[in-house]
Amino acid sequence: MSRRILSAVALLIGNAVGLLLAVALLPGFKIAPLSIIVVVLVFTVVQVIADPLITKISEKNVPALKGGVALAVTFVGLLITDLVASGLTVGGVSNLLAATLLVWLGAVIAGVLIPMFLFKELQDSKAKK
Repeated sequence: MSRRILSAVALLIGNAVGLLLAVALLPGFKIAPLSIIVVVLVFTVVQVIADPLITKISEKNVPALKGGVALAVTFVGLLITDLVASGLTVGGVSNLLAATLLVWLGAVIAGVLIPMFLFKELQDSKAKK
């Protein structure tokens, strides 16, 4: 498979892991079982679109935000997904903030482990750069 497809699949798996971590640990944060695929897809698409926008805004206007771009993108992704996808229930502002950290952490851990164990091609291509 091409590197781009593997990267997209790894991103989807990482986001699914992060969202399921938030579902498991946060009372009130729910994803309807039949909606999990739609929620993960919408969340991932919003992240892919928001990432370059937030990065560009932070570089120009708020350079201190540069280190927190991934958290900001996760927050925006959760917020927009909650508004757009009917299968996701965040359960309040405190859950939104906690879910931002949990989803980001789950996706980071999955992003490290997935290339190591599932898609070794991604790990090899990173080592060549």
